[in-house]
Amino acid sequence: MKVLGKRWRSYLIAVLGVAAVTALLAPFRHQINSTTVALALLLVILFTATFSGSRPALLASLLAMLCFNFFFLPPFHTFTIEDPQNWVALAAFLATAVTAGELSARAQRRAEEAEAGRRENKRLYEELHDAFERVSHAEALRQSEQLKSALLDAVTHDLRTPLTSIKASATLLLEDPDAEEATEPFSAKEQQAMLRVITEEVDRLDRFIEGIVDLARIEAGQLGLRRNWGDVDEIVEAALARAEELSRQHVVVVEIEEELPAVRVDARAVAEVIYTLIDNATKYAPPGTSVRVEAKR
Repeated sequence: MKVLGKRWRSYLIAVLGVAAVTALLAPFRHQINSTTVALALLLVILFTATFSGSRPALLASLLAMLCFNFFFLPPFHTFTIEDPQNWVALAAFLATAVTAGELSARAQRRAEEAEAGRRENKRLYEELHDAFERVSHAEALRQSEQLKSALLDAVTHDLRTPLTSIKASATLLLEDPDAEEATEPFSAKEQQAMLRVITEEVDRLDRFIEGIVDLARIEAGQLGLRRNWGDVDEIVEAALARAEELSRQHVVVVEIEEELPAVRVDARAVAEVIYTLIDNATKYAPPGTSVRVEAKR
């Protein structure tokens, strides 16, 4: 019903537009020429085609031709055309009016189609963007789960290694000498070696747990850095002193550039990083190889 009412309004506006221009110019038909009247009526047809479509524009063209003939071509107030040239003018006016109206209506349709296409492209882009975000979020979750699994494997390995050494040394030390499968009693030197292994692995386990606690505090924003001015040499030496037991089977080469300026850092945190790097290097490098520590500008 609304569409039908809008369509009839378009036709009514076309009729009223032609009638208004005709009523406005008819009293001055002796002072103005027919070309001016034709142009004014053509403007009405163009506006009708632009805002109402081709069919109301066609109605406006036919009505404008009749009004042009009846009110502005002699003899006036009749549909008789006295001068044969006026037939040509009237036919040219009708053809021009219909063509102009159709072209204007077609341009309007193209503009509406382009706008509809733009809206459709925007909708498709938004849907694609939403789908991409959902996929990205799912991929991020998957990678996060993989990272958690890898981290859990690494933590499990780093916990199990010292515990295995501690368990093996403690089991040997606690072995019942009267048992049937008991080995020969360990010498005092061998017992000291196994106790040293237990001590080193306990210290290693303690440092590892302390690192996990520090990492959790960093993620929670509860660990603040205490920055102070210090020498690079002292920071490196502190890390090497802690890693002395770890690097017994490797050659640690230290190269520190001379006259390095003091740095404002958290010395404990930086020394911990250097120690962790040395620990990883000695853990995965074959015995007897070199571990190089360099400090440069």
